[in-house]
Amino acid sequence: MKFLDIAKVYIRSGAGGNGCVSFRREAHVEYGGPDGGNGGSGGSVFAEAVEGLNTLIDFRYQQHFFAQNGKPGMGKQRSGKDGEDIVLKVPVGTEILDEDEVTVIADLTEVGQRFLLAEGGNGGFGNLHFKSSRNQAPRKANPGQPEINREIWLNLKLIADAGLLGLPNAGKSTFLAATSNARPKIADYPFTTLHPNLGVVGIDNTEFVMADIPGLIAGAHEGKGIGDRFLGHVERCAVLLHLVDGTSETAIEDYHTIINELKMYGGDLANRPRVTALNKCDAIDDTEQAQIHNELEQVVGGTVHQISGVAHQGLQDVLRELRSTIDMRNADEKKAEMDDSEVEETTGWRP
Repeated sequence: MKFLDIAKVYIRSGAGGNGCVSFRREAHVEYGGPDGGNGGSGGSVFAEAVEGLNTLIDFRYQQHFFAQNGKPGMGKQRSGKDGEDIVLKVPVGTEILDEDEVTVIADLTEVGQRFLLAEGGNGGFGNLHFKSSRNQAPRKANPGQPEINREIWLNLKLIADAGLLGLPNAGKSTFLAATSNARPKIADYPFTTLHPNLGVVGIDNTEFVMADIPGLIAGAHEGKGIGDRFLGHVERCAVLLHLVDGTSETAIEDYHTIINELKMYGGDLANRPRVTALNKCDAIDDTEQAQIHNELEQVVGGTVHQISGVAHQGLQDVLRELRSTIDMRNADEKKAEMDDSEVEETTGWRP
């Protein structure tokens, strides 16, 4: 299945059906009175996050989604049938943006979340609705409300616990393949990975989801190499694993390039907990490895792991640190939810 993380769609809700002007006509009934029914409501357009999807590829082949119009009212007090709704089924983690591609309309982060994108028009009243003591035979009915037309963007941001960062060919896909059930394409040239990949990582009888995004380059936050889209896939991660290529002659500069892109991207991505690892240590001699490692630790201001995805060296320690950070995030979120529930119980205030 091809991966697609952004799509433009056109939606239209259904128009309401017109009310009916009708009068009762029966033998031996001289003044039957009005019996025009109301029009049916138009169908609405919803977006719903569902399981089993991890791409927006379906929206490449169908971009137009139109709900049914309501049927008009009829005589004998018969109301028109309501139009059927349309539901856009999207992967969990899909943001819905307005046509300006900036304004966030909805963010569907949980299975079953549903959001109303365009509400169907109400049906018009038939002339029976307007009958009164002063007007026993009204000859007017309301038209149904018109439909709503919208252009929206679907933007998929993968839901993962940990995200892999690094320049092209830093060994991210090799690391993901060595530690998870994912089987990304691996080759000895830059930009082997063209689409984000997800893998389930197991450590100490626990599991978490890791996202591998294509390599970033300088200017990624401005869209170079469509890096701004790639960075969006790690926005939701609890922790970032930054891999630095130990065989690069500019390893320290490579580190600064990625950190700068995180800062320029905006939000709190630059402040997200990070684990740094010097990768491909099996391909350099001990003296060079020690020199690069010491310089990198001084720049990072903390621990830098020395690993090799190919040789499976040092992977367990990195995974344990990632797991620990994820557990801390989950504990903080659970505590915040409990605090909010206590406030609601005591004061009735809802955040």
